[in-house]
Amino acid sequence: MIPLTHYLIVGAALFSLSLAGIVINRKNLIILLMCIELMLLAVNMNFIAFASFLDNIAGEVFVFFILTVAAAEAAIGLAILMVLYRNRHTINVEDLDLLKG
Repeated sequence: MIPLTHYLIVGAALFSLSLAGIVINRKNLIILLMCIELMLLAVNMNFIAFASFLDNIAGEVFVFFILTVAAAEAAIGLAILMVLYRNRHTINVEDLDLLKG
């Protein structure tokens, strides 16, 4: 059986990798969305690990809610990106600072 610390180390590594991706890449919105999704998956891994080792189903229930929110966020985020690309012909973050209503 794999100990809890190994799961937590992998979750922390995924979270750190996604945080580094957000900090390093500030130009492409698609990569930023992927980093946010990776961050949510790292948190889900920790919830599942704790739920498994504590024999509690609450962590698994949280994972289902987080996956639902992540799927909705990805669908809406990609739809907004498509509209932005049609209007501005770019998804560069620096070019989107002129959004005015």
